[in-house]
Amino acid sequence: MSEVPPPQPQPSQPPASPAGERPAELLDRFLARLIDFVILAVVNGIIVSAIVVGAIMGDSGGMLWNTGTSFAVGAVTSILTAAIYLGYFAFMESSRGQTVGKMVLKLHTYGPTGQKPTLEQAVRRNVWVAFGVLGIIPIIGGIVGSIAELVAVIMIAVGISNDTVNRQAWHDNFAGGTYVRKLG
Repeated sequence: MSEVPPPQPQPSQPPASPAGERPAELLDRFLARLIDFVILAVVNGIIVSAIVVGAIMGDSGGMLWNTGTSFAVGAVTSILTAAIYLGYFAFMESSRGQTVGKMVLKLHTYGPTGQKPTLEQAVRRNVWVAFGVLGIIPIIGGIVGSIAELVAVIMIAVGISNDTVNRQAWHDNFAGGTYVRKLG
């Protein structure tokens, strides 16, 4: 009797797409992120300004030039901004599979099994938006965080462009194989 060899593991491929879905192109994904970042900039500006201005006015009588206060303001601003951005993308993608920008452009994020990404997958997929937390490092932290985010965006764009089949980049692979589809 001949034994049947065990099946060989296959490379990670997204499940077959439902009719009318195709991998989301770079331009659609860029525009969706742009919409989300505009919304987040407004929300972040309001929330962080209210908290930071309240802390400054209550703590130092409105004097921002105190070195300890300006460091604290920078650290709190960096942490809050990173938490707001990462929290938004992780929550929206894990609960709905879409952010507001993706809803507008009819894009949907899926986990490797074809369901919505888990919270862990969504956090891993979007962790790069929190690189700004490096702003807590005095003097160079904000610059390093901004450069890290820029490098991540460039690597994502190149990855999506180079993967002509699934349009996945490093952040999708880091999250276990998430992918984005265009609906309709």
